[in-house]
Amino acid sequence: MTFRGGRRALAALVALALVAVGGLTWYLWPSEPLVRGQDVAISVVDGPADDQHVTLDAAFFPPATGGRAPAVLLAHGFGGSKDDLRDEASRLAGRGYAVLTWSARGFGRSTGEIALNSPDYEVKDVRALVDWLARRPEVRLDADGDPRVGIAGGSYGGAIALMAAAYDTRIDAIVPQITWYDLADALFPESTGRGPEHGVFKKMWAGLFFSSSGSALSGGAPGGLAALAGGGSGATAAQGASRQAQCGRFLAEICDMYLTVAETGRATPEAVKLLRASSPVSVPGRIKIPTLLIQGQRDSLFPLGHADANARAIAATGAPVEVAWISGGHDGGGSDIDTEWVEERTTAWLDRWLKESPVPGVQAGRTTSTSTSTSTSTGTGTGATGFTVSRDGGRDPGTRRSLVVHASAPSYPGLGGASRTEVPVVGPVQEIANPPGGSPASVSIVPGMSLLGGGSANPGVSVDIPGQAAMFESAPLATPVHVTGAPTLRIKVYGTGEVTLFAKLYDASGGRLAVLPSSLVAPLRVTASESGADATVTLPAIDRRFDAGHRLRVVLTTTDMGYATPSAPAAYRVGLAGGTVSLPGDASLVTPATGPAWWTWAGPLAAIVVAAALLLAGRRRTAPADAREDGDGAPLRITGLTKRYRNGEKAVDDLSFQVEKGQVLGLLGPNGAGKTTTMRMMMGLIHPDEGEIHIFGRRVVPGAPVLSRLGSFVEGPGFLPHLTGRANLELYWQATGRPAADAHMDEALEIAGLGAALERAVRTYSQGMRQRLAIAQAMLGLPDLLVLDEPTNGLDPPQIAEMRAVLKAYAEGGRTVIVSSHLLAEVEQACTHVVVMRRGRLVFQGPVAELLATGSPSDGPGPRLEDVFLDLIGEAR
Repeated sequence: MTFRGGRRALAALVALALVAVGGLTWYLWPSEPLVRGQDVAISVVDGPADDQHVTLDAAFFPPATGGRAPAVLLAHGFGGSKDDLRDEASRLAGRGYAVLTWSARGFGRSTGEIALNSPDYEVKDVRALVDWLARRPEVRLDADGDPRVGIAGGSYGGAIALMAAAYDTRIDAIVPQITWYDLADALFPESTGRGPEHGVFKKMWAGLFFSSSGSALSGGAPGGLAALAGGGSGATAAQGASRQAQCGRFLAEICDMYLTVAETGRATPEAVKLLRASSPVSVPGRIKIPTLLIQGQRDSLFPLGHADANARAIAATGAPVEVAWISGGHDGGGSDIDTEWVEERTTAWLDRWLKESPVPGVQAGRTTSTSTSTSTSTGTGTGATGFTVSRDGGRDPGTRRSLVVHASAPSYPGLGGASRTEVPVVGPVQEIANPPGGSPASVSIVPGMSLLGGGSANPGVSVDIPGQAAMFESAPLATPVHVTGAPTLRIKVYGTGEVTLFAKLYDASGGRLAVLPSSLVAPLRVTASESGADATVTLPAIDRRFDAGHRLRVVLTTTDMGYATPSAPAAYRVGLAGGTVSLPGDASLVTPATGPAWWTWAGPLAAIVVAAALLLAGRRRTAPADAREDGDGAPLRITGLTKRYRNGEKAVDDLSFQVEKGQVLGLLGPNGAGKTTTMRMMMGLIHPDEGEIHIFGRRVVPGAPVLSRLGSFVEGPGFLPHLTGRANLELYWQATGRPAADAHMDEALEIAGLGAALERAVRTYSQGMRQRLAIAQAMLGLPDLLVLDEPTNGLDPPQIAEMRAVLKAYAEGGRTVIVSSHLLAEVEQACTHVVVMRRGRLVFQGPVAELLATGSPSDGPGPRLEDVFLDLIGEAR
């Protein structure tokens, strides 16, 4: 290879990465219009005696498809409000659901006091919301007063989904995320199985929720920390003021419980009873509907064990249950890809059980598969079918962002795993001390850091104080071990009295330590004896590959900053009762054979295919025109195009239309109409299930040479941020292998209209500037067919007017432009023709003037495109 050839190849590889970034961003970027919600105030009656009147601030999103549709209740997390869910609600409405979001009592602009999802309060509120949905003309009914309805929500919202399902049989499917099974166990965990009565108080997490700073998470309640109406029967004014300062808008009895346990660090029987009343553990056998449980691997508030317990309890009723472990949680660290995956997975679950199931809540045809163990011991299983785990997929070569892959298995084995591997660990009996006052304390996770600091990840720096920690370690592993589940270890504690310990697991390699998972610990209490008291410790559940040569290190400390610990000084000894750490695994978890999950990689890989076609274009552009076209030579012809989602629902349904030379065609449709899917197939990014696409008479397949005649721009353009705008365009064109003169760079730069900014680094660009640069890149080489997705996004009105003129002039030269846009007024002025889609099907094709002529007389002498469009798709104005 010559030096020039090597340099060209390097430039091509850089450009491929650049295009891949843009492809991924486009694939994940929302591309459909949001359905507008209608704010409503819903009056409900709750309380133990049904005598408390509460007004819930809610928002209703009618289905974009019109008619009667299944309903979805979207519940917010603790400290949130209905406003947190507007975008997700809009997208669900676009997918054909009637969606209701609301601020729970005590949050946002809703009245009432926080009762932690109590059956007497929040659960009754949700029942009233279901009644409200049953009266709506947009909602599909299974019977009089019984709407087809599902609930989805995270954390506090996930718990109300579970609790409401236990108390209201009208609910048909739920998707609880990162939530609890036993709230008492969540706040007073104990890892030897003795229960919350013996648990260790999570003082920092509890303080966030109950103290003044924690109440500030409630999203701006009216009047700040609202008074608690005197604090309850017999309370003095001083007591009421104290509760207001300490507990904000909590019910008086909950505030009293917190003040007691915060002072003692112990769970009283009354506290356990109160917390469990708001927990699924209190309603065994009452949740009997399809449930998708999504739990975070980085969650020191509600660890994976809570999803495990919920899965066991619900599967025992015979209901379909699936479990997914995502990368994030309350302690942050989740990826954008996982966020997208959770929403898609949630929607697919609701589609399956609200749209497709013949009878809601009936598990017809349900089968349970079990994985086969080849190891020395097996887990007990849960009865849940379907298990997905988010795993590290390395880094995207263009963005350097961490990627996520999704390994899946046909059944969920539980935290015990489908098999177990025993790894010997060694270490002498070691003396450790609890310091006076419990300070200084060891550090594992810092609860709530991501919430308070607004960051996406908890730093999770683990600090073990010398003299307070006992350490046991394995030899270097001879072979890799992938752990999925909760490791266990047997220890002995020597001394007298009750001992509080915190166990944590490290991956040790070459002087580097990673505490797992994300610095979580397993708290425990042991009554020591001089002869040694045995205890089996269940460590935090993880999904982690330990490579060969790595060591496992187990550390037990006497203190942890996130928990309440004894203040009295004490010393005791800790040793091993067994010689191994027992590691669970699940060999049936498999990442798709094609690599990472398709939603992770489809965008970049397809974009690389397009870039590869551009590399071939330098050789093929010289071919005679008649050699590149068939008889009609239409720029675009789509015939019988069909594409199904994974659940079988059709995103595009038998679509056929043709675009001629010189047209500026607007591709229109409501949210969920299938426009984006059509465009992806048009560009060769995804395969149709049925039908064909021809560009200039040539069938579109990934890498087809005819794709070199197509220029495209998609939302969220990807550029190398440290290079100037001009350098990005030059590098992109160099990667195509075509002569520089063919780029028509001057014309493209004139279109961009960036002026001196072209010589600045792209990282300094605004959204509008990036948009214009991306449009210029799409027009490099003056392609015969130009496909633009939201080209005016981020542009100001003068720039939009400029863009309108550019599109018309571009098509007048004999080229063709296809524009997908939500600005109907711009489409009306810029486009000559339109294609309107609804629910994947063609509802209109023709000139804009012809579509306007179909307007009803009520629209007046000059109907707007927006009016006619809304009438055509059946959307109420």
